[in-house]
Amino acid sequence: MSNRKHNFIIILISNFIVAGSMTMIMPFLSLYINTFGDFSESYVQKWAGLIFGATFITAFIMSPIWGRIADKYGYKPIMIMNCFGIALSIFLMGYVTNVIQFFILRIIMGLVTGFIPTSTAFISKHTPKNIAGKTLGTLQIGSVGGSLFGPVIGGTIADAVGFNYTFIFTSIAITIAAIIIIFGIHEPEMIRKEKSNLYSRKNILWAIFHHPLILSIMFVTALIQIGNFSIQPLLSLYVSHLTTSEQVALLSGITFSAAGVGNILIGRFFGRLGDSIGYEKVLKVLLLVSVLCIIPQAFVTSLWQLIVLRFLLGMFSGGLIPITTAIIRRESPIEVQGEIMGYNQSFRFLGNVIGPVLGGFISGLATISTVFYSTGFLFFIAAIVVIIIQRYPKKYLDDLLKSHA
Repeated sequence: MSNRKHNFIIILISNFIVAGSMTMIMPFLSLYINTFGDFSESYVQKWAGLIFGATFITAFIMSPIWGRIADKYGYKPIMIMNCFGIALSIFLMGYVTNVIQFFILRIIMGLVTGFIPTSTAFISKHTPKNIAGKTLGTLQIGSVGGSLFGPVIGGTIADAVGFNYTFIFTSIAITIAAIIIIFGIHEPEMIRKEKSNLYSRKNILWAIFHHPLILSIMFVTALIQIGNFSIQPLLSLYVSHLTTSEQVALLSGITFSAAGVGNILIGRFFGRLGDSIGYEKVLKVLLLVSVLCIIPQAFVTSLWQLIVLRFLLGMFSGGLIPITTAIIRRESPIEVQGEIMGYNQSFRFLGNVIGPVLGGFISGLATISTVFYSTGFLFFIAAIVVIIIQRYPKKYLDDLLKSHA
């Protein structure tokens, strides 16, 4: 087995463990806050939102910083540091006694939440451009699969042994991922080019803002995340309106997972298709088809209809992130690829923060169904951006970096 394939398998397994572990606490986030005292429902909901978003806010700031460090010193040390940092912060969450301590630890966790983007940049950097879409689409199976099974595993463990032990088991799982990285990853020796020393952070940012394609793809990435996350916090409530069953939590989990299952099944195919016919062509079609899967969700009258539409949405939207990442990989010089992918990840984290706030605001003004209209509109705007940007003259980021160095 080649070193590249060996590293890919290790990263795929590690992504599954880390993504699963980081979502294990999500099912009982509000319940855990309740253990700190006798609080009102509005108080718990407010802090649950703040604690959920805290990690993404600091991760938004740190992603390009981790990417820059990885470009300079290598990806393996950063992945190891991220794993141990996440494991320690989650371990300490099991011993907090109030919401402020919990909130602070979630902020700290965001400072080291760079494993998934760093590992993606690592694989991307050592993958030939002609198979980047297929490879990144396959790699996404690890993180998506972990996110699907993580909440189920976390909820099961919490019911069996309690919240505190769940945090401990979660930290142990991430520590195992770190050990797998230490002994399993063989990072090729970095060949530092003299010109890479000329590219300051200011230089790279200037080049990104003067490269229409990269800047537009980062904007599209943010729109995708805003759309995806705007409905997630409201999905359980929407499900409760469609069923008379008392097992709302279980049915909500199935509805939520339907998109992930569709994602896993076919996301790799669209990445491979992008390698063959062009990423931009596939990206605009997937965005437009996703709109056709999103809008009808506002009109469903039974739960099975929603589940089917969520599954179809997962199938077609599953290729969006691998393809946008493949475009960034194609356009970025190898010596600054980690930092540029870090900025792209920051746009994703920004979407993760804006999405729930926007969804809550829109549903508060109108109804939950209205959120599907706004989400479809965001995906439509993203498609229009991709169509327009294809008409721009091609620019090379390497030339922009050299001209401004």
